[in-house]
Amino acid sequence: MTQDSYQLGLLTAMNSKLIKNESMLRNICDISENAFVYQDFEDGQTQVLGAWSHFFETDPSKFVNFSQIINLVEDEYIERLHEVLNLEKNKKEKASIEFKLKDREMYVEAVCNVLFDNDSKPVWKVVAFRDLTKYKKQNDELTYMAYYDSLTGIYNRNYFVVSLNEMVQKAAEEHSEVCVLFIDIDDFRKVNDGMGIMEGDDVIQHLGLFLKSFMDENVIASHFNSDIFCMAIYDPVGKRSVDNIVSSIKNYMKNPIKIVLSTGNVREVTLTVSIGISFYPESTENAFELINLAEIVMLKAKQKKGKNNVQYYDKPIIEEFIENIEIEKKLENALKKQDFFMCYQPQFDTASKRLRGVEALVRWRNEEGEVISPETFIPIAEKNGSILLLGDWIIEECISDYSKWMKNHDNPKDFLISINVSSLQFKNKNFVKYLISMIRKYDIKPSNVELEITESVFIDNMDEIIHKMKLLKDFGIRFSMDDFGTGFSSLSYLRELPFDTLKIDKSFVDDVVTDGCTRTIAESIIELSKKLGFDTIAEGVEQEVQYSLLKNIGCENIQGFYLGKPMSFEEIDKLLNDY
Repeated sequence: MTQDSYQLGLLTAMNSKLIKNESMLRNICDISENAFVYQDFEDGQTQVLGAWSHFFETDPSKFVNFSQIINLVEDEYIERLHEVLNLEKNKKEKASIEFKLKDREMYVEAVCNVLFDNDSKPVWKVVAFRDLTKYKKQNDELTYMAYYDSLTGIYNRNYFVVSLNEMVQKAAEEHSEVCVLFIDIDDFRKVNDGMGIMEGDDVIQHLGLFLKSFMDENVIASHFNSDIFCMAIYDPVGKRSVDNIVSSIKNYMKNPIKIVLSTGNVREVTLTVSIGISFYPESTENAFELINLAEIVMLKAKQKKGKNNVQYYDKPIIEEFIENIEIEKKLENALKKQDFFMCYQPQFDTASKRLRGVEALVRWRNEEGEVISPETFIPIAEKNGSILLLGDWIIEECISDYSKWMKNHDNPKDFLISINVSSLQFKNKNFVKYLISMIRKYDIKPSNVELEITESVFIDNMDEIIHKMKLLKDFGIRFSMDDFGTGFSSLSYLRELPFDTLKIDKSFVDDVVTDGCTRTIAESIIELSKKLGFDTIAEGVEQEVQYSLLKNIGCENIQGFYLGKPMSFEEIDKLLNDY
């Protein structure tokens, strides 16, 4: 073989290999679903590879320069894209950019690599284009999930807090105001329980869509959870004033919401909302606290004024709330240390002034030695559930004291012990069993135990309450309706429930002498009680003139400072000597 033949064969083999490598490279580029532009600065050649038409919908053979690509993107990306695609002009080796094509929902990433020689002259350049649309949509979905509530389409709680914090910072810089509305749908649980969770979601969506109509650069709205929404208003004036938005919400809620049931039927639901309102910087300068304060005043408004109300930030309300928190903490420690003691206020027969019995009254002596009124701590104990532990302690303590009196005084006849029972306590599934076990443990007569309950006991599950009362009544225990006449449904309860005594509330006793209308009501209660076979007892009798009038109109028993203040175990023990 001659030298020429050898070199020719070698060149043919190398050329074949290059053709093969180029074919393989093109296949790789096509499979990758990306597009590539290869530019050789030495010979001036440019090659377009890969899925070019997928990106730019032009003939790759007609590619001349990168200005053709730049004209296809949205304006905001043009300047930066021009820099990346012409990287060699700035002597840079690598750069990238993400951009959106004009008139198309396609996002593209362009990566440019330039090779320079030893003299810093560009040798070749490769630009790769990658379709980011799928990833961009996934990222947008994740962003939506991170920022928006999937049920309503308005902000979720986390993003609302972030946005509110930005509002507060802006208001601080511009010496402006921010208002927060905490919105709670009243009785929403009845919708979920009575109609279904899906139907409840429909209600949430309706209100969420309405609140969304307020949203702009100065107003944001959020679905916090379940039936709670929150709004924030920057510089609340004009159309976005607090009064205007609150009024709009109230008017919207007056209209029935149409709900499509699972059966296909349409049902209309009319609901109300309770709203608490706080302001930056008047209420606080902290975004989290703005939300918390708005919630607190809303809850306090519900407790004191009822539902369907609006409550603006009020410092005394917050001070009361903080005080209650402190009491709640101390109450927890007091339960552990048993820092409670019992007092007993005597009750007397009106005609003879003979001792009828005593009402058990719990007292709390705190670490500072101060005696705290039950009017202060009992509502808190009922709210946080600690009334269950406290109530069990009260029952055993006063039944134990009562059994000692019985032994000390040879079982005085018909001497009653009246025990106040909270709504939560009476509804507890173990209440009946526990009470009966205490009566048996201390061996006292069930007929000498009288339970004082208020109308709040009957609000939920009336059938269960009647069943419990009848069980205890069959055991021999007496019942007294406390604060009679202050509620709205007392007369219907009297017809259905096995009461023995009606207790006339102190609010009637206070004015029974000076107010003719009050006196008439008191007389009517006493007359009604006698016809129904109930005893009557008036509480809060502090003056002789009150006592005399109540005696004259037929009230059978009285309780109050006029004949006896709350006393210790020992003082009642002495009083029983004259029984």
